[in-house]
Amino acid sequence: MSAELIVPTLGESITEATVSKWLKKVGEPFEVDEPLVEIETDKITVEVPAPSAGELSEIKAEEGTDIKIGGILGVIVDTKGVLPVSKKEEKKVENDEPKEEPSPKKEKTPSSEEEQEPLQNKSDSPKLSPSVKKMIEENNLEASKIKTQRADGRLTKEDVQNYISNSANSKSPSSEEREEVVRMSKIRRTIATRLKEAQNTAAILTTFNEVDMTEIINVRELKKDDFMNRYGVKLGFMSFFVKAVVMSLQEFPAVNAEIRDENIVYKNHFDIGIAVGTEKGLVVPVIKNVDDMTFGDIEKEIVELSSKAKEGSLTMEDLTGGTFTISNGGVYGSMLSTPIINRPQSGILGMHNIQKRAVVVDDKIVIRSMMYLAFSYDHRIIDGKESVGFLVNIKSLLENPSKIVLGI
Repeated sequence: MSAELIVPTLGESITEATVSKWLKKVGEPFEVDEPLVEIETDKITVEVPAPSAGELSEIKAEEGTDIKIGGILGVIVDTKGVLPVSKKEEKKVENDEPKEEPSPKKEKTPSSEEEQEPLQNKSDSPKLSPSVKKMIEENNLEASKIKTQRADGRLTKEDVQNYISNSANSKSPSSEEREEVVRMSKIRRTIATRLKEAQNTAAILTTFNEVDMTEIINVRELKKDDFMNRYGVKLGFMSFFVKAVVMSLQEFPAVNAEIRDENIVYKNHFDIGIAVGTEKGLVVPVIKNVDDMTFGDIEKEIVELSSKAKEGSLTMEDLTGGTFTISNGGVYGSMLSTPIINRPQSGILGMHNIQKRAVVVDDKIVIRSMMYLAFSYDHRIIDGKESVGFLVNIKSLLENPSKIVLGI
């Protein structure tokens, strides 16, 4: 019995996807819900799972092919009853060994000591997702040698990619080829198109200021343990910035508005996008209804969205509805930049690196932790007075964090 593997519905605005990578070859068996192919849209990358156990009999859409939603990716043959039901507890039996359990005499069977290791050198470790397992198998890696940043020991795609990159960098560069032509991903093409559209259609202007981060750093140092105990996440800088932005947007509603046709649409909700760099390009997951959230809620949401972005598991819901964006180039060491607004929004705040500098406070030269801020805005809707006032208000709130906490 055969069945067609189709492109699933990915969101109301998504009509087309690109086949990024086939995870199975023709004739290769798989189990129910095992990822068969990666497809990408202009916003996210999605793994299409197997609807039933079987094997891939035909590939209809090759890698790099654009395909409509509902289009046929390939044909699968149902072999239910032939394949193992689950791979969670046992290693997949090789094709020529139909036994239910692998023989303890086989070389690939882990010893009892190996089974005690948290990260085993086997593709079906319970701490490996299907996509991570596939990356390890394709690159002939040992999971036990790959370090993870997660407290639960679970490996992510980013961990594997970093391990591969570090291994490649440690080797002498090859001079066999001086150029490599790589087709742009759909996400990268869309980023390029939208950034250029923003420059072509909006009257983008950028205003700058600097903020003394010393008080926030002191608050973080004083309250970091209590915050962690209460919320289970670290107290970062971003929650202060998100809160300061929302309070400033409430003071300057034009910054939270957009131009729609010949109208100005003022938003009475505050959904803040946080720009996150990934190996496939820039994504902007959105924190919804920030004005109703606590510092702990914001930090937990940032951690969750950032992890999903790096693992490539963001959904359309995570990426839609933003009214304003914050971009933190400081994490990469940037001192100053001019961010491009995320259409159809009218403003974006750029954070930068924190450096200790000599500044004048009360007629005295002191050492303070300073950060440059950049606010890019659409001059068609936001006047110079509003843009400067908005940024100065953010500066005032950040330099007096008690105002943010008290909401004044």
